[in-house]
Amino acid sequence: MEDSKIEWTDHTFNPWIGCEKVSDGCLHCYAEQMSKRYGWAEWGPNGKRKKTSEANWRKPLSWNRKAEKEGRRYKVFCGSLCDVFEDNEQTIWWLVELFELIEQTPNLDWLLLTKRPENIYDMWPRIPTRWDPRFEEYNEPHKTLSNVWLGTTVENEELLGKRLDTLFTSPADKYFVSVEPMLSRIWLGDWLTIIDWVICGGESGPGCRPFNVEWARRLLKECRAEGVPFFMKQLGGYPDKRDKLSDFPEDLRVREFPDD
Repeated sequence: MEDSKIEWTDHTFNPWIGCEKVSDGCLHCYAEQMSKRYGWAEWGPNGKRKKTSEANWRKPLSWNRKAEKEGRRYKVFCGSLCDVFEDNEQTIWWLVELFELIEQTPNLDWLLLTKRPENIYDMWPRIPTRWDPRFEEYNEPHKTLSNVWLGTTVENEELLGKRLDTLFTSPADKYFVSVEPMLSRIWLGDWLTIIDWVICGGESGPGCRPFNVEWARRLLKECRAEGVPFFMKQLGGYPDKRDKLSDFPEDLRVREFPDD
């Protein structure tokens, strides 16, 4: 989607549609609800994923040209309706094409957000040849993609170590954590010495679970202490469900980005 409605990105790109729930944060997945409503793709371990159109795949090339002409960088969130690091035989070749597209668009910063960081290491492109699922050349060094920001979702304390232990296994320009939906108090602690950006938000939509604004305040305080940019996306399940920035408590009207 050009001019994305997601506040922390400029554009949204979905190489394919479809996924499988893997943790508590997936319970009220908006992507699954939208896909069922419009008949886009099937969800679940045996669901058929749907690759998006060639016209859609050409959009990042257009955004890249525009960014170069304007002398700026666009942020592209890749995978609002899928998880690009899902271990799925149907999408594995599409992932190769996606990394090729990322290399062809050096004026775009690609934000790859996953709930499966444990798969990144094996799915990352290698040197000297492009990563190819037909060959297990996993002894080759990883490519450094200077226009990729790697991120993972951490919705509760239980997943903190599991997801962050595997996020930093491949070389990217920046690393970020999305604490959304925030389902409990989360202490990032020493992880903040290597994290470049933190996004925070309560759960939204029908059936959203409670969100304690003090959890966000504590996380913001942690980020401030380490000088890590903090982005408060939404209050979500906060009692009166105020999601406009102007309606936030004044101390949480914080929307920062990492320096380029």
